Amino acid sequence: MAALIHQFSAWYLAELSHGGYWLIAALMTLESTLVPIPSEVIIPPAAYLAHTQGQLSVVGIVAAGTAGCWLGASIMYGVSRWVGRPLVLRFGPYFGLPRSKVELAERWAAHYGLAGVFFSRILPVIRHLIGIPAGIVRMDYRWYALATLAGSLLWCSVLAGLGVVVGRNRELLVGSIHRFTLLALAITVVLSALYYWFVHRPVRKLPR
Repeated sequence: MAALIHQFSAWYLAELSHGGYWLIAALMTLESTLVPIPSEVIIPPAAYLAHTQGQLSVVGIVAAGTAGCWLGASIMYGVSRWVGRPLVLRFGPYFGLPRSKVELAERWAAHYGLAGVFFSRILPVIRHLIGIPAGIVRMDYRWYALATLAGSLLWCSVLAGLGVVVGRNRELLVGSIHRFTLLALAITVVLSALYYWFVHRPVRKLPR
């Protein structure tokens, strides 16, 4: 896992100066679908370079990341609403989406509603899935989009802030921006723990 993240980070940092905001938005769009790209290795490095080299603006990075999250989440919503629950359950496993994950997302959405859509943007696993039950139950897209934009803006702002903090304290990297790999892994571990305590455990106790 660490090796894959390191390889991705090396490619991303090499391409960022050329791809700019479009690359950030495209990767965050994929991150908000079923493509396993951690947002922790997209936004913080870009914000770090924005602060230290001025290639991009932090505000632009947050805006691009938020737009990408919204687009990816909208795709998940639209596809799920179009194909319906039976087809999602039937073909989901072919796309790494087993029935258990779909049902977990359904229980989360049913219990927490729009607040669940908002807070799902900062939690791993559920943030990739929340569009599925929202689309299946035909949640009002206007409210879904608003909650998604707000949660994504918060999440991207936190990640960008992390990149800026590291940029102001470069000793944290000990001379190598690729230490973001370790930083991203640490963030992933923390978020995974939050996911377990605030999503997996509570949702398992909800009535099916």
